[in-house]
Amino acid sequence: MSAKKNLDLGSFAQDVLIGLSSKPKSIPSKYFYDATGDKLFQQIMAMPEYYLTRKEFEILENQHKSILKKILSKNEPFNLVELGAGDGLKTKILLRYLDVIGADFTYFPIDFSGTVLEELKGSLAEELPNLPVKPIEDTYRGSLLKREWENGKPSLILFLGGNIGNFPLKEARDVLDHLRLGTVFGDEVLLGFDLKKNPQTILDAYHDKEGITREFNLNLLKRMNRELGANFDVEEFMHWPSYNPVNGECRSHLVSLKKQKVDITALNQAFEFEAFEPIFIEISKKYNLGEIKKLARRSGFELKEAFLDGESFFADVLWERV
Repeated sequence: MSAKKNLDLGSFAQDVLIGLSSKPKSIPSKYFYDATGDKLFQQIMAMPEYYLTRKEFEILENQHKSILKKILSKNEPFNLVELGAGDGLKTKILLRYLDVIGADFTYFPIDFSGTVLEELKGSLAEELPNLPVKPIEDTYRGSLLKREWENGKPSLILFLGGNIGNFPLKEARDVLDHLRLGTVFGDEVLLGFDLKKNPQTILDAYHDKEGITREFNLNLLKRMNRELGANFDVEEFMHWPSYNPVNGECRSHLVSLKKQKVDITALNQAFEFEAFEPIFIEISKKYNLGEIKKLARRSGFELKEAFLDGESFFADVLWERV
């Protein structure tokens, strides 16, 4: 699943226009997350089939001391920077430990939703009142180019949740190129990667029995109806995930069940759909440890350690900038 964002109408309308005018049609997955999408994604994370969140929690709960050992061994103040902070639920495992041991650090949560950042800052003020928090409202690439946390201190950058998997390989490399530009020699990065595994396990995570993922994806059409004045008949589209075990790409589409036309008032335009024509909406790429090591080397980092859950479903890997 993708990182969160509530974007302005102009960006949304423009991306919908470009996406539905393309062949094949597509809509960026960042638009999943409006108020309804946020609630549905919380439900998805609690599903038994959706192992990703649960497995990363396991890693952070059981191995947070080892994960933080290197940055703490420097015995100096540091920056803890998080790309796509969201609600910070998993990161709080690290924050609580650092607070207990009295570590000298500043937390820089980055998200492109100002609302999400305000909620996170409020919850941290209640739970960890002495924690210095400096939210940054920006995109991954924008924040890495600006480096607002740059203060001469070493940094540990968090990119959790398997978010790098929400990009095709070429685009993932571009994000990691920005990550290289956003770090200096010796900085560390902790990245979450969903690992290749039984293909059925992966498919089940994106096609749960309760149909919550279906509702989550179809909400994208409902959002266009609400915000752009579209007239999508949601019942005439189906949610369809597929997984390719060769390249590790799990792709999700919304498929038109009949030949139909959709009007979008905000664009003053109609879009034709052939029967069973798909709209590509999301990718979630899976990796193996060999691929992760090569990706690190290619991006200007060295893989220092891989922290896995008990079933080796997920990995949080520690890279160092070289």
